[in-house]
Amino acid sequence: MSWVVIMHVSSMVFLLLGGVSCVVVSMDFLISSSMIFIEWEILNLNSVSIVMTLILDWMSMMFLGFVSFISSMVLLYSGDYMKEDKNYNRFMYLVMGFVLSMSFLIISPNLVSILLGWDGLGLTSYVLVIYYQNEKSVNAGLLTALSNRIGDVGILLSISLMFSVGSWNFVFWASSLEEKENFLILVSLIVLAGMTKSAQIPFSAWLPAAMAAPTPVSALVHSSTLVTAGVYLLIRFSVAIEGSVIQLILFLVACLTMFMAGLGANFEYDLKKIIALSTLSQLGVMMSIVALGFKELAFFHLLTHALFKALLFMCAGSIIHNMKDYQDIRAMGSLVSQMPLTSMLLMLANLALCGTPYLAGFYSKDLILEMSFMGPLSMVGLLLYILATGLTVCYTGRLVYYSMSKVFSVGSLHSVSDESVLMSSPMVCLSVGAIFSGAALSWLIFPLPFMICLSTMMKWMVLSVSLVGGGVGYLLNLMSEMKKLKSLDYYKVVVVSGSMWFMPFLSTGWASEKVLGVSMVYQKIGDYGWYEYYGGQGSYKWAVSKSLIIQVFQDNSVKVYMLMFMIWVAVLSVLS
Repeated sequence: MSWVVIMHVSSMVFLLLGGVSCVVVSMDFLISSSMIFIEWEILNLNSVSIVMTLILDWMSMMFLGFVSFISSMVLLYSGDYMKEDKNYNRFMYLVMGFVLSMSFLIISPNLVSILLGWDGLGLTSYVLVIYYQNEKSVNAGLLTALSNRIGDVGILLSISLMFSVGSWNFVFWASSLEEKENFLILVSLIVLAGMTKSAQIPFSAWLPAAMAAPTPVSALVHSSTLVTAGVYLLIRFSVAIEGSVIQLILFLVACLTMFMAGLGANFEYDLKKIIALSTLSQLGVMMSIVALGFKELAFFHLLTHALFKALLFMCAGSIIHNMKDYQDIRAMGSLVSQMPLTSMLLMLANLALCGTPYLAGFYSKDLILEMSFMGPLSMVGLLLYILATGLTVCYTGRLVYYSMSKVFSVGSLHSVSDESVLMSSPMVCLSVGAIFSGAALSWLIFPLPFMICLSTMMKWMVLSVSLVGGGVGYLLNLMSEMKKLKSLDYYKVVVVSGSMWFMPFLSTGWASEKVLGVSMVYQKIGDYGWYEYYGGQGSYKWAVSKSLIIQVFQDNSVKVYMLMFMIWVAVLSVLS
């Protein structure tokens, strides 16, 4: 057995056992209402103490368990998906580094240690996005890295502002930050960091672009790691957000994001980008419910979404792997007869995403919608929620039509099957979670029932909108096959809706050109100009010239002393 295989199997088993252990410990913490706070003094030198802090509560341990479990399934899945890759060893180490960075972020109650995991996620995600080393991947990687750097700057500035409370352990100070007007900037920077990492408007362009990474990485990134880091950070800071103007802005941005992503997915033909936009829509749902003040509910949806979204990406990867690496859904069709197991699991994940009763997504998504309908929701927020829910089912019906129902379009030379056990096994394991995790987590996280008071119309609203959205999505695409060029009559509407409201253009074209141009001028005038003249180099030259004068006196030269004596005598004679 080769070293690569040993490392692959051992890391997978370690993550699986670690994930199960973390979930068991989190259940104990949840039942006993306890937590563990660890302070490890790394260095103590001359009253300077460097301390590493870790927090182990039910939320961090449960999230850590889910991340470890999904990562182990992704590694098992990668054993077949990436077997032809010459650099598989490098791929495995990058994935493990990615998981380690996320784990460090989850258990950090300190802004400084969070920055280590935050930057670790940014670095490893960039390397994984450019893994295939072509022009498209490099452009996507740069967009991902530069977009996330805005959030990194927000965290850095927040660290400097946290000086005024005397500690960087935000878990102890989050509740008091809302009472102080001076900390509105700090909370705004934290929300900005969460929005960039979770790709909310106007930072949404990088998330579909990150699909240039290998599909197993996409399954990990879009389910439980990179994109959920921002939501998790805002869940930790949710107490500080309540009651501020930031809460209203975050809610509006999140609602617009989930509507924009759902609309864009209905005009997209790349299989992975459709699922990526689906992730963006669900991130908007999580952010909006955090803004409404229901942080446990957002965390509940984060966990259930992680399982069925990882399953959805794995099914998509299995299809792409068997379809001669085609990602265009128009090149698919009748997969239900060619790949029955994958088609069944894909349908299961889609149904969970749509909130079909008694699947994982139903318990979280339905509860989110009902709690938001019952809360102080404006007419704009209500309309965006309803439209986003209908669009979710609409693009799901479209995906089902193109991949399963349509006439087979691959061509005569094809080999499509479910023969790979290494790829099917983790998909089956995740499908169990997509079915039962919603009920199990709802019993654990919400042991007491919620009292939800809604009118009959509002109670039936979610189900009726979902049914209408699914039917419209399926029938519209059935008719579009008959009239293939009909969309040209509505060309402008299709372009605006399918281009994420021109955000990729703004992020990569006009905005980046202007920002980078201004920064280049600033660098020439500032860093290479006046700052250099009066800063580092100027100070250095001034110090060198003065040290040369002092050095002359230190050489004990008699001539210098005689000259100084004569000057002193002359000055005294003039003064007298």
